[in-house]
Amino acid sequence: MKFISKTVFCLGLAVMTFSCATTNRLTLSVTEPAPVYIDKDISQIGILNRSLATDENQILDKIDKILSIEDKNLDEDGANYTIEAIKNQLSRNNRFKSINIIESNKVENPGLGIFPSAIPWNVIEEICLENNIDAIISLSFYDTDATINYTTNTVQKVNAFGIKVPVIEHQATINTLIKIGFRVYDNQSKQILDEIIVNQTSTSTGKGVNPTKAIEALKGRREAVLQSSTLLGQDYALRTLPYKIRVSRDYYVKGTNNFEIGKRRAQTGDWDGAAQLWEKELNNPKPKIAGRACYNMAIINEINGNLERALQWASKAYTDYNDKIALRYVNILKQRMRKNVILNQQHQD
Repeated sequence: MKFISKTVFCLGLAVMTFSCATTNRLTLSVTEPAPVYIDKDISQIGILNRSLATDENQILDKIDKILSIEDKNLDEDGANYTIEAIKNQLSRNNRFKSINIIESNKVENPGLGIFPSAIPWNVIEEICLENNIDAIISLSFYDTDATINYTTNTVQKVNAFGIKVPVIEHQATINTLIKIGFRVYDNQSKQILDEIIVNQTSTSTGKGVNPTKAIEALKGRREAVLQSSTLLGQDYALRTLPYKIRVSRDYYVKGTNNFEIGKRRAQTGDWDGAAQLWEKELNNPKPKIAGRACYNMAIINEINGNLERALQWASKAYTDYNDKIALRYVNILKQRMRKNVILNQQHQD
């Protein structure tokens, strides 16, 4: 009985705590700058496949392919799928005037799935002049390493007479590690804008009544690797584009009747109507209430896209009324404004 009473008390306390909360939470969409900053003056991009081994390195590269149990031309095809995906993804956005896959015999590559040294700037400039481009996205290397795991299990199979009999089932699993390296060369500023290696594992499993059947069932491995290569190319292209995220903000809903009604208006999507009520509390004789009103006015200004005005209200809430959560909000707004400077420098649709 004591346990039941304690449980009821705790539940009641939880409900009371929730109902007495002084703030509600909202989410809004904000635009983040591209992880890879490409100046808006760069309008023509070339995509260079540097992943193919040059002639003097092809023998070692072929040995590596055998040791990695690679399909014939899998690395070459995977690299082509990756750069095609980059081009297609960038073409869906109006960020660049032209996007072309380019070739050059001026660039050497050691192969073997290692990140080669950066292309000299005099070579980059020659390639850009020849292809009429401003910058190069380079697929610096592409490599796959595969490992096979082979097991056998006894399973029950129904024979032609409808009787279950024990049968040895062979299972083969191939884990393929895809390794890709990217660089972005800005020929105008002579800077490497990005340099990154990405890894992803593709797993394929086959089963059969004998080892041959198990291996035959792994034919889908190639398609799985090519599909992963396409996704990796698309993801890399998105690194050069701004993107949207959802962020959360708290706003005050307690203190006066206007805050209570404002909460209900906000819950129905009438944020401007809520702001009209918050504005009435700006001159409230109680500092805590006036501070909350200033803070909420910062919220409505951010919702409406006026970050400068939002910062002014949040700063006032902290400096004039010592509203504790306002200081954190001031820093959030300053960070957003710094990012918006970068966004304005990047070409937008």
